[in-house]
Amino acid sequence: MVFGDSLSAAYNLSAEQGWVHIVGDRITQAKLPWVVVNASVSGETTAGGVRRLVEDLKRHKPAVVVIELGANDALRGQPIAGMRSNLEEMIRLARQARAEPVLVGLMIPPNYGIDYSAQFHAMYAGIAAKLKTPLVPFLLDGIADKPELFQADGLHPIASAEPRVADNVWATLEPVLRSAR
Repeated sequence: MVFGDSLSAAYNLSAEQGWVHIVGDRITQAKLPWVVVNASVSGETTAGGVRRLVEDLKRHKPAVVVIELGANDALRGQPIAGMRSNLEEMIRLARQARAEPVLVGLMIPPNYGIDYSAQFHAMYAGIAAKLKTPLVPFLLDGIADKPELFQADGLHPIASAEPRVADNVWATLEPVLRSAR
């Protein structure tokens, strides 16, 4: 189950163009016994994710949960400590439901403040190390510095960039799927 925000919900794209669907195709091609459920919601925050996760875990009973949240919190200037607490709680909830969590790292531009931006990005690696959780270091690696790969809003990748996003996730996710129960 992918549990994220608009970056995972294929914002302004067809679902088939989004990285989540592309990862689903890769799972099928690799003949792995998993089906992808995209439980992502555009605009979702880490606080909203904590409130919503238990029900989605009950509904979908995933073996693996890819958690891609925090961008909307950061765009609103929310405190890092609150985001960290929420992400850690989602990891704990996933484990309580016997699902393997995978955390997806994000970055925000330095115009939100160099210190805040650095703390935001470092938060993901810190959580992953503390809770021994697999980490996708940066969801938009390889495209973040290429404005032509983003929609007019400058935040969401265009369809032709989604395979690269899928590559970023797949590098961490594939080994987890191969070893998951």
